Amino acid sequence: MMETSTLVIATRNPGKLKEIESLLSDFPIRLLSLDAFGPIPESPEEGQTFDDNAYQKASFVARVLGLPALADDSGLVVEALNGQPGVHSARFGGENLTDTDRCRLLLEKMQGEPNRRASFQCVISIAVPTGAALTYEGICEGVIATEMMGSGGFGYDPVFFYPPLGKTFAEISAEEKNRISHRAKALMEVREEFPKILKWIQQNMPIWETFTCQEGCHD
Repeated sequence: MMETSTLVIATRNPGKLKEIESLLSDFPIRLLSLDAFGPIPESPEEGQTFDDNAYQKASFVARVLGLPALADDSGLVVEALNGQPGVHSARFGGENLTDTDRCRLLLEKMQGEPNRRASFQCVISIAVPTGAALTYEGICEGVIATEMMGSGGFGYDPVFFYPPLGKTFAEISAEEKNRISHRAKALMEVREEFPKILKWIQQNMPIWETFTCQEGCHD
């Protein structure tokens, strides 16, 4: 049997860690969140794409901790707004806005717009300290509603209407969302590929040199 590896999930969100643990529980892997390591520097998020940001986070954490790391970046892409809010989804309209404020701002920008097509997109990056990385992507297609509907979920869920279910993401159960969401699709792709991912990690992790202190060696 393959020896147990450690994979750092670049988050302090216990819910996200639990979700990933449930998907990868069948594999010889120990998953640790950033909380297992105490304070570490904040990873940069300066990319122009979800791919850029996911890789920046995963690579940064892998280099800082010397362990393979998994990070994701996701957001809402609206076709009529040239892809906005995109990588700025969490900061759309300013740092101090609430989720409800951002939904209202989006509805204002979309007022009278006939093209309502939008998608939630998620990119997952798995990186090792040397900089090499694997990338997985999940997309969920929908449309922007004309008003907020539902009280569940978070972020843009009240305005993201999912035609196959005839509801917004804020109107469906967490179980339904976890089956169809962009993050769920990306994570399922990771799960399907995970035996290969474990082999890739073992092949690409640096071999740390060890030495025995000889006579005359000082601290």
